Amino acid sequence: MRPPLGTFDNAAPAAERLDLLTPPVAEAVAGGWGGFAADRIVYVDTDPAIADTAVFVEHHGPGLLDRPANCVVVAGKRGGEVTLAACVVLSRTPVDVNGAARRHLGARKASFAPMDTAVDETGMEYGGITPIGLPAAWPLLLDPAVADEEWVLIGSGRRRGKLIVPGKALAALPGAVLVEGLGI
Repeated sequence: MRPPLGTFDNAAPAAERLDLLTPPVAEAVAGGWGGFAADRIVYVDTDPAIADTAVFVEHHGPGLLDRPANCVVVAGKRGGEVTLAACVVLSRTPVDVNGAARRHLGARKASFAPMDTAVDETGMEYGGITPIGLPAAWPLLLDPAVADEEWVLIGSGRRRGKLIVPGKALAALPGAVLVEGLGI
């Protein structure tokens, strides 16, 4: 299969590679969502040693420079209550954790969630966390630029492998909200 973007040696419909995804991601991919069928999602096998965006783009070509998106877990705190959420921005922009994310969550303080918390709560590997298959109660904050991309390259739930997904499919995920200014 030829993926819709990038130069990858090993690509297949994600529905055929569920065994390579973490359980919450595999379940979400298999079920589809928001009118997006699983066959629209592509799995590409990648080397976990080059999972970090800059190295990944250097290895797989500059045509990917604007296509990767990062999914980070943030913790918003107000009083003694902590709200976990995921934020998705294009990789060329950082997440405005203390501005747009904090305000949207109604928190007094927001920060990146500790690695152990992010991994334990998502059931995914650190460095491969994806918005697909997140806990249903979590807010999923998306920068509108992500939804505007025809295709977006995101994590697969593991450091090995990536998913190529229509940007509009990410905006259709449960709990997804477009947040202006999330990516700065």
